[in-house]
Amino acid sequence: MNTKKFHRAFGVYGICVKEDKLLVINKNAGPYINRFDLPGGSLEDGESLVSAMKREFLEETGLTIEIKQNIGTCDFMLPWKWKEFNHVHHIAVFYEVENTSDVFSSPVIFEGQDSLGAQWIRKEEVSVENASPLILKAFEWLSSKKLDINVQHYEEWIVNA
Repeated sequence: MNTKKFHRAFGVYGICVKEDKLLVINKNAGPYINRFDLPGGSLEDGESLVSAMKREFLEETGLTIEIKQNIGTCDFMLPWKWKEFNHVHHIAVFYEVENTSDVFSSPVIFEGQDSLGAQWIRKEEVSVENASPLILKAFEWLSSKKLDINVQHYEEWIVNA
């Protein structure tokens, strides 16, 4: 009997747009490795959602941001073998953010750093093969200004390790 054992991941993620392009990072770890992903991540002990959003953005892109609004929360379920788990349940809080520094810097490398750097991409450049579910959801929100509250299942997810 093959039962699903979920790792629950929770994080904050920023949607930042400039000239119809979305700011993304090149993911270096986890189920979204070797894909475009949104800047963001998990909270440190005692850290607020807003503080985590600003810290993660700075760590992963070198950019400082202003948070414009909380867009909402979505969750994704997909296969991923990690430790004793065979699936991940990723819960993401989305924020619309504005870049206030405008100059990328290379991410500081430390244990747990999962960004190889940032870049701007257009919607036409992304697909389920090269982007995380968060990127797909961000472009969906950018076109409709709505978030689907139903969990998104990716049963055929391929980890590009």
